[in-house]
Amino acid sequence: MSDKTFPYTGFSSLAIHAGHQQDPNYAHLTPIYATSTFVYDDAEQGMRRFSGKEPGYIYSRWGNPTYREAEEKIAAMETFGVTDQHGAPLALKAYLQSSGMAAISTLMMSTLKAGDKVLSHYSLYGGTQEQFNTLLPTFGVDAVIADLRDLNLAEDMLKQHPAIKMIYLETPANPTIQCVDIEALTKLGKQYGKIIACDNTFATPYLQQPFKYGVDFVVHSTTKFLNGHGTAIGGVFIGRDLDAMKGRTYKIFKALGGSSSPFDAFLLVNGMKTLEVRMERHCSNAEKVAALLNTHKAVASVNYNGLPSHPDYAVAKKQMRHPGAMMSFELKGGLQSGINFMNKLQLCTRTVSLGTCDTLLSHPASMTHYSVPKEQRERYGITDGLIRMSVGMENIADILSDLEQALK
Repeated sequence: MSDKTFPYTGFSSLAIHAGHQQDPNYAHLTPIYATSTFVYDDAEQGMRRFSGKEPGYIYSRWGNPTYREAEEKIAAMETFGVTDQHGAPLALKAYLQSSGMAAISTLMMSTLKAGDKVLSHYSLYGGTQEQFNTLLPTFGVDAVIADLRDLNLAEDMLKQHPAIKMIYLETPANPTIQCVDIEALTKLGKQYGKIIACDNTFATPYLQQPFKYGVDFVVHSTTKFLNGHGTAIGGVFIGRDLDAMKGRTYKIFKALGGSSSPFDAFLLVNGMKTLEVRMERHCSNAEKVAALLNTHKAVASVNYNGLPSHPDYAVAKKQMRHPGAMMSFELKGGLQSGINFMNKLQLCTRTVSLGTCDTLLSHPASMTHYSVPKEQRERYGITDGLIRMSVGMENIADILSDLEQALK
């Protein structure tokens, strides 16, 4: 058992040990606490638990020991080496959720009210766009969408829409891999008294730490790189205002009912222990894949922020340890070329999602965005020949070979 006071100097040490507490029965790993409720020694203890005078678990929708380790591990990774304004290690509170969208819902419902607006970049995950377009308006909350890579435009939006309460960032963005400047937008937002939230799913805490730049909240779909094996759906919502997170936010979290399951939390905890090792291999492979695609005659363009030709290269280099494992590329020939390419793949996997050990590719125009009118999706950079790719951990020669034969 590791000493909780041991000063971790490496990310992997933290990812393996952070959040772990000795099990009372001395199990090596935190067990799966598959229980709906927790018991009390007497009625008085129950009173103390419900009143908050005594720490402890009550009901698994509200908290569970298996969740706790996952929550504390993610919070520790997001703040590894990050300090507060007084130079002390930054403290965060995290709530494990049943999905990334549940985490975003908790974020929105706990911070916004009717009449508020959200400012966000135009390239967003489809589920987030759906929430902004259809769900939030029913609660009287509207989204203002702009190209947040243009700081002057972002400030114009803040001036034109004083009702904006939150700036919501997703960087790198899904599926265009566009990056926005977290530090610059956070500084701008704070000048206008706005809440700053960031979806850090594509980067993970190993590659990017938004709290370093002063954001208020971070969300993840833990389904992706944090889990790393495609074995469970999940999300997490993390905040730096501890009083708010333990007060109003906790009440909203309980009321929405989007908590995780002990089984999924167990898989997540053990997946995160190899995050650094996996991300190093993912990123190394991705750089080689991007180099191949960038010179291939069948490829019109490559969206990978590790290429110096990418418009967001400088921003990505500034705020990310490595460019990441995600990319998209445009095939010459449009829709049919995309379909033909997908059908020829032999090693790589045809599917949505991302962040697993195997290489995953999707064709948004015929898959995730098939029902979206062409003109609308093209406004967001989702063209007929666009392929999104999550580069896996297979032998790089095998990945390149499969791509080359599929591109013929």
